[in-house]
Amino acid sequence: MRRKTLSGQIYSYFLIVIFLSLLSVGAFSYIQSSKALDGQVKQYMEQMIDSASYQTDSYLQAYELLSNTVSSNSDVRSFMEMNPDDSYEYYVYSDKIKKFAEASVQSVVTLYKQLNMIYVVGQHGRSVIYENQNLLNFDPVLVQEQYDNLMKIAGDGKIALLNMSIRPVDQGSVVTMARKVRGPSYGDENRGVAAIEIKLSELAKTWDRVSLGKEGFFFIVDDTGNYIYPPTMGQRKPKDELSSLILASGNQTFIHKYNGEERMFVSRKSAYSDWNLVASMPVKELRRPADTIRTTTLIVGLVTLIVALWLAYRFGRSIIAPIRELKESMRETEKGNWQYIDEIGRTDEIGGLIHSYNLMVTRLSDMIERVYEAELEQQKNALELGETKLERQRAEFQSLQLQINPHFLYNTLETINCYAIVQDSSEITEMVEAMAFMLRYSVQTNLEEITVANELNHVRNYMIVLQHRTGKEFEIDVAIPPSLLLEKMVRLTLQPLIENIFQHAFPDGVESHHYIRIDARKEGGLFQVFIEDNGIGMKPERLTELRKKLEENRLAEPEEAEGKGSLERGGIGLMNVHRRIQMVFGEAYGLSVDSDWGQGTRLTMTMPETARPRIRG
Repeated sequence: MRRKTLSGQIYSYFLIVIFLSLLSVGAFSYIQSSKALDGQVKQYMEQMIDSASYQTDSYLQAYELLSNTVSSNSDVRSFMEMNPDDSYEYYVYSDKIKKFAEASVQSVVTLYKQLNMIYVVGQHGRSVIYENQNLLNFDPVLVQEQYDNLMKIAGDGKIALLNMSIRPVDQGSVVTMARKVRGPSYGDENRGVAAIEIKLSELAKTWDRVSLGKEGFFFIVDDTGNYIYPPTMGQRKPKDELSSLILASGNQTFIHKYNGEERMFVSRKSAYSDWNLVASMPVKELRRPADTIRTTTLIVGLVTLIVALWLAYRFGRSIIAPIRELKESMRETEKGNWQYIDEIGRTDEIGGLIHSYNLMVTRLSDMIERVYEAELEQQKNALELGETKLERQRAEFQSLQLQINPHFLYNTLETINCYAIVQDSSEITEMVEAMAFMLRYSVQTNLEEITVANELNHVRNYMIVLQHRTGKEFEIDVAIPPSLLLEKMVRLTLQPLIENIFQHAFPDGVESHHYIRIDARKEGGLFQVFIEDNGIGMKPERLTELRKKLEENRLAEPEEAEGKGSLERGGIGLMNVHRRIQMVFGEAYGLSVDSDWGQGTRLTMTMPETARPRIRG
């Protein structure tokens, strides 16, 4: 491996410092400027949309006044209740209504330009239509169909903005403002509809004033998701994904991929018309000023970096030359000859370094032997301490399993089993056999790896004994995947936790709704076994106390349980399981407890995924 010189290190450090400085300044400037520009563009677009929305509402409100005038006209109301078969009466009302509409429209030049037609349709099937002073003859069937449609969706006495036209050729190029009309008696029943069709092409001139750059565009979506004014001129589009996003976003700004490019959309919903006015610009166009700043920053930074590296190279050479002289003089010292270096009368830092080196050589020759002796003594003490600690761990581990005389109990159980067989008592036989299997499993004090299946079998034998003792049947829900049944874990850790649950989780007895669930998983190099119940749980202060004891990483002494209730003794059982796992696999593993008072408890045993015990019995 090539040795790195001091000059190279200085040069590298200068390179890192300069590069990081330029990178942080450039990145910070680019990010901040991008955010500021995005905010300004967003504010600009919001102002334009607010202005367009205000102007649109103003236009529509002017038409609402015209609609109010038409719907409240006495001739229009009388027309709604005329005899549809009386041609003369129809002619009179039709002439009056058209003249009234013509006078109303021509009084306002703006309305005259943007108006497509005014028409009234009665439920009797007759209609009067005014289109810029021209009389239109419509198919009565068509008018009746449109009337039925208008009566369904027009507001009851209120203005309704409809995306439709009674003439197919105008469909998609106009917006209809409709209102139901009552008869001259002003009763509750609606007699017909008065409607005004507004040309979108004229109204769009107001929207086209919104300046959004070369690739920006403006469009309007109604409250059902259909396009009133589409993003691109042409046939009006139906509801699509973009219009659905507009409705869902409300007045929020969002970025969406449209026609293959990322675009920013700013939406404002008109309180008057329930239209969503939307402005859109490509993100790349918004970020173009920021990209210019980034390019400029990179060019300036690159030039600055080149100049700075040249200065760093010159500076490094100026301070490395005298150090190289010192290096040549120290070569013999590197071989272990403890050779002094002549002080050449230097008064700078290099001279002080040479003087200190000479003092070091003098003292180092005297101290080296003491260091070797101290190191040997330290290794000896560490070895003795490790052996003592290992013996203590073995003693602690075996003391957990040898609390009773297992061989005496095992022989006694065999005798009881013989009596049970003679007396043909299957219950005693089953219970004794289960107890015998438990004792045989418990008396093994070696630390060889056992599987999850072994521990589950031990729990099964325990449940057999428990059910015969209590006279109640209770099944444990084992949800461990079959692929994990041969995973390795510590002997006699699962059954004590199950026993602890039966002792403390169900103080009033086990009910039909109670459950105990055992599950396991492998994740992130760890193998975890979960034991969960829906019992009474732990109070917060008790849970805090138990977690504190688990953090102490020590076995609970038997005398700690003297004079304490069952709850404290249960905590000792949990701590013993926790410490046994740590004895086998290390301090990083063990038992953790989560509990909610009145809801249940979750115990988690954490072990390495590829379990390899650290000690052997």
